[in-house]
Amino acid sequence: MTGSARSRDPEPTAGIIDAQSVKAAASVPAATRGFDGGKKVNGRKRHIVVDTLGLLLHVMVTAASVTDREAGQTLLARLHERNWRVTRVWADGGYTGRLVDFARDVLSVALTVVRRSDDTSGFTVLPKRWLVERTFAWLMHSRRLARDYERRTDTSEAVIR
Repeated sequence: MTGSARSRDPEPTAGIIDAQSVKAAASVPAATRGFDGGKKVNGRKRHIVVDTLGLLLHVMVTAASVTDREAGQTLLARLHERNWRVTRVWADGGYTGRLVDFARDVLSVALTVVRRSDDTSGFTVLPKRWLVERTFAWLMHSRRLARDYERRTDTSEAVIR
């Protein structure tokens, strides 16, 4: 092991949060599916938090119609219960508003929103945010995760883990 690997704390202190909408199979009940208007997807949404290496810390599956802010509050609270040392989380523009205040005041977590520049078009690599996108790419390599086939959301979360 190198010197920096020995001195690294095994418990994460920072994370990155994001969501991904995926189409749902016909077997998914209507009660747990929804329509994501931004992505034009009828299905479910995967909300994940990863550490600074891109390793999964927590996952939550909801209907695609649930906004990032709504799910983010529950996800960050669950993350705080399990990984209480996480004090900084990076997020995209969907996690603004009262969620930043909730994270700071209730959970003592600094939620930093990393925004895209208005003058750029197409794909741009954003600091820290690319880690969670890479994790989603890893997940999509599995054929079973390319679409949500599970009837229950807890089963879907277990398959992602």
